[in-house]
Amino acid sequence: MSTLSSPGRIARGGKSLYGAPLGILMLDARFPRILGDMGNGQTWPFPVLYRVVRGASPEKVVLQGARGTLDAFIEAGRELVDLGAEAITTNCGFLALFQQEFSQALGVPVATSSMMQVPWVQATLPPGKRVGLVTVSGSTLSPAHLAAVNVPADIPVAGTENGKEFFRVLIKAEKEDMDIDLAQQDILEAGRDLVRRHPEVGAIVLECTNMPPYAAALQAELGLPVYDIYSMITWFHAGLRPRAFA
Repeated sequence: MSTLSSPGRIARGGKSLYGAPLGILMLDARFPRILGDMGNGQTWPFPVLYRVVRGASPEKVVLQGARGTLDAFIEAGRELVDLGAEAITTNCGFLALFQQEFSQALGVPVATSSMMQVPWVQATLPPGKRVGLVTVSGSTLSPAHLAAVNVPADIPVAGTENGKEFFRVLIKAEKEDMDIDLAQQDILEAGRDLVRRHPEVGAIVLECTNMPPYAAALQAELGLPVYDIYSMITWFHAGLRPRAFA
């Protein structure tokens, strides 16, 4: 944001755009982004800047380790910073792989994945309880993804690959339309499976940035705290624009 200083009321420039300090790197996808999805601008209680990274499909990033996309993401991130972004995030938790590379290349704070919350949430839990992770693709979420954002390698994980709607629409791109109720059932079933196999789970972090629309239903279903990209990015933004108390 351009600021006024006194005396003289000097407006500070140097950017192309003002009032939207957070930039979001978007995958190249065509599925519906409902309210609560990171790619729906009305999800956020503050303005954001978007850049779509052409060719970086969900299938390439989630199932193929984002091979060959790093340079394109860095270029798009630099464009966002040049426009006025003071911090960068991404709309796929699997881009955790590039946390260090983005941080080094972009020169601003970077938060690639909601999984960065795992250590914070773990610190809130009583002894004997652990954080569990619900991801869009448990089979391709690798130790490298986890290590890149300081998540324990043995964290309990459940994916949505065997669901009826969420995975096949978002990752396999089998169709552009999505049955929201079926997608929610996929998230709920993944959460139920997680706590069945790991009764020690005391809180859940949602890896996928398309899962916040279903977080409230999952919390109600399991009776556990649920954290997602919305909870992390609202915290992230609060540091960029702290509330001014009179």
